Amino acid sequence: MDKIALIVGASGIVGSNLARELLGHDWTVYGLARRPQSDLAGLRPVAADLLDPAALATALADVAPTHVFLTSWMRQDTEAENIRVNGAMVRNLLAALGPKHSVQHVALVTGLKHYLGPFDSYARAGALPPTPVREEMPRLEAPNFYYAQEDEVFAAAERDGFSWSIHRPHTIIGQAVGNLMNMGTTLAVYASLCKALGRPFRWPGSQAQWQGLSDVTDAQVLAKQLEWAATTEAAKNQAFNITNGDYFRWSWLWPRLAEWFGVEAVGFEGTVQPLEEQMAGDADAWRQLAAQHHLAEPDLSRLASPWHTDLDLGRPIEVMTDMSRSRELGFNVYQRSDQSFFDLFAKLRAEQLIP
Repeated sequence: MDKIALIVGASGIVGSNLARELLGHDWTVYGLARRPQSDLAGLRPVAADLLDPAALATALADVAPTHVFLTSWMRQDTEAENIRVNGAMVRNLLAALGPKHSVQHVALVTGLKHYLGPFDSYARAGALPPTPVREEMPRLEAPNFYYAQEDEVFAAAERDGFSWSIHRPHTIIGQAVGNLMNMGTTLAVYASLCKALGRPFRWPGSQAQWQGLSDVTDAQVLAKQLEWAATTEAAKNQAFNITNGDYFRWSWLWPRLAEWFGVEAVGFEGTVQPLEEQMAGDADAWRQLAAQHHLAEPDLSRLASPWHTDLDLGRPIEVMTDMSRSRELGFNVYQRSDQSFFDLFAKLRAEQLIP
């Protein structure tokens, strides 16, 4: 049976890696975005605005996917607006596809804010779950756009009869330009600036994150789980955590990242020193560095998202993710987390995104 994928957010960190994974396994792949990429061989671009139902229906007129992968979101100023906008994006898309009766499975990518709370109340003391976080943990009482997205998927599944899966990664590591949540590239850009400007590679986060256990999710590991869940009967209608499968302490990893770039590592010194503050005046320095080394992207804001890296590294607790549910069903992909960073750094350098 033909497998026809529609990836929403195909130019992002999750969607682009998923597109490569599916194309490598003989899927027909459509990539929907406001400005879809056209440089990935085999990907069929679909330009559409998920907030414009009429234009969306027109853009999808000739697209009848069997599988839909929702990997995109839009950041708003408040969580109420996040809920309104991101819920509408999912609702509009599935409403446009409903009359085709082609969709068999919908996969939604969210994240650990499902357990830790939304941006405006993220990881606040007094409302933090025990670790490792597990899929069966109940929703928090705080409003959360992840919950709104899930509810739209559940409602459409009930209406149209498709199966679903929810995927909750933690700190996705992978290559993408213009992504709003990109720790790996942010740290690579920060380290490159430190080296060029003679500054130390200074830990920006909390003591709890520096000393505690943590994990991350390689974008390629997430892509493999997305395909696995979409094609595995036992995985239907379930939510899955997804990380690389190992744990580490930032006090162990930070010096290794510094060594890769040849910069001096400085650990936790008693206070949080946010990257957003450390990099606040670096736009011109990056532009000059890009010109000096003929880099592909001179706009610092298109590569680095220090605000999001600060959220992750500034948390007052360690964060560990339980993977038992998918492991028990046969998903056994594993990736060393330090190697995820090193592979990303090498790719960024090869693509002339860092010097």
